[in-house]
Amino acid sequence: MTTTPEVAVIGGSGLYSLIDGELTEHDIDTPYGRPSDPVVTGTVAGRPVAFLPRHGRDHRYPPHKIPYRANLWALHSLGVRRILAPCAVGGLRPDHGPGTFVIPDQLVDRTTSRAGTFFDEGAHHTSFGDPYCPAGRAAVLQAADFPVVDGGTMVVIEGQRFSTRAESQWYAAQGGTIINMTGMPEAILARELGICYTSVALVTDHDAGVSAGESVTQEEVFRVFAENTERMKALILRAVTTWTDAHTC
Repeated sequence: MTTTPEVAVIGGSGLYSLIDGELTEHDIDTPYGRPSDPVVTGTVAGRPVAFLPRHGRDHRYPPHKIPYRANLWALHSLGVRRILAPCAVGGLRPDHGPGTFVIPDQLVDRTTSRAGTFFDEGAHHTSFGDPYCPAGRAAVLQAADFPVVDGGTMVVIEGQRFSTRAESQWYAAQGGTIINMTGMPEAILARELGICYTSVALVTDHDAGVSAGESVTQEEVFRVFAENTERMKALILRAVTTWTDAHTC
């Protein structure tokens, strides 16, 4: 059996560890600096898996300072070809309340300051019409033993601030269903490296413009994610074993 971790999980806010048992830490340097944390590898149901917390284990990196290029390069250097990316999001629709799991199929990038490509010279235009892997999405949907939302558009904003009510309402009016601060450039960097990428989003709050009087707080985000951490872990671990299609996309 190969020991190359073909599948990796990039953990978001509140998900700083995943794999139990015998683990190996990989302290990797890259052309783009060091990743958020050492990459940990182990096995899930006998399958080699890598794990990396995108904010670092102590949540030291805010969304706009995460070393995205170093993170993706480090995983690729270990042989990773598929990524499951759990994340905390806000809901832009009344029916996407706290505790809702969404497997998005589209995104809108509203970030402004981040290095969004590995190609710093020359013209390298990457196809990105469908940003998420259909096989990965199918694996997560198959692995879910509780209701999840199949599809949706994730709006990715710069942060660190949350949206104003007007911004939130505008994103929803344009077709956004959930909102997040870390989904880009993670997804496009994976695509440039030929890595299949699937987002698994947990709604932790209604965004500011959804209901009158509601406003997002960091404390609420962390509280709801903590309440659903075990469900998220169980879903991700089942999806790791379900996602067995050959890498053909």
